[in-house]
Amino acid sequence: MRLDKYLKVSRLIKRRTVANEACDNGLVTVNGKVQRASYDVKVGDQITLSFGARTLTVEVLAVQETVRQADAVNLYKEIGR
Repeated sequence: MRLDKYLKVSRLIKRRTVANEACDNGLVTVNGKVQRASYDVKVGDQITLSFGARTLTVEVLAVQETVRQADAVNLYKEIGR
């Protein structure tokens, strides 16, 4: 699954266009490297998001095309803030 779509499905970022812009602006890293929105997310990847002064790091536990909002938190594990 594409990185921008994963960020949207997992509810880490609200809209896919915003996720795409974040990737284009270098605010999203996967395993320590800045990645484009087209990066193929895999289980075990560590995604770091930079929101201004705040940074969030998560580990991918599952990749699913669709998921209910209540179950979205089961797609990743928060590692650090």
